[in-house]
Amino acid sequence: QVQLVESGGGLVQPGGSLRLSCAASGDTLDLYAIGWFRQAPGKEREGVSCISSSDIRTYYADSVKGRFTIFRDNAKNTVYLQMNSLKPEDTAVYYCAAIKARGLRVEVGQYDYWGQGTQVTVSS
Repeated sequence: QVQLVESGGGLVQPGGSLRLSCAASGDTLDLYAIGWFRQAPGKEREGVSCISSSDIRTYYADSVKGRFTIFRDNAKNTVYLQMNSLKPEDTAVYYCAAIKARGLRVEVGQYDYWGQGTQVTVSS
């Protein structure tokens, strides 16, 4: 069973950047499809980006396309979400999730393992 821990959140001004990390323990993360999700107050959790176990396929929500990049460092057993040109509407708790499967998984219900979340606040 894999355990996930997110880090890297914080307060940033509009237009700024943050890099979120999702560090795994208990298993080799390159066997897993990984997703990043976010949840703002009063809203449902939504998919932001995901990457297949083979790294061949990635997905980005339209709202973050061109600004966010998902990638992994297998040597560190970590998946990252690089977030650039941040906007106030990106403010949310960000979660990483994992499923031991091939292919992309875009939906919340498709993931078996979740981290505790990290807060991202974009404000001047």
